[in-house]
Amino acid sequence: MFTQATLVLAALDLTSIVWWLLVGLIAGFLASVVMRGGGYGIVGDIVVGLIGAFIGGFLASLVGMGSSGFIGTIIIAFIGACVLIALLRLVSRGTARRY
Repeated sequence: MFTQATLVLAALDLTSIVWWLLVGLIAGFLASVVMRGGGYGIVGDIVVGLIGAFIGGFLASLVGMGSSGFIGTIIIAFIGACVLIALLRLVSRGTARRY
């Protein structure tokens, strides 16, 4: 049990974190442009891209796909970020205030 936790924590070095932030920024920015949103700023795009990477990875695993390399990871994260933005817009439309 402790070996698995050690392996997961050992994979989080500074280089990995920088690459994940870069993937999140690129995927979040591309998704905000394609989904015709105003964007969420640098931090928001990173967050959308990172969460999108998890969503995209989950969806890709459901259909038996995987990503290989930097470009493949960005594509999967981009698809997940687009799904996330669509879900956020769907939820926010239902709770929008009317003045």
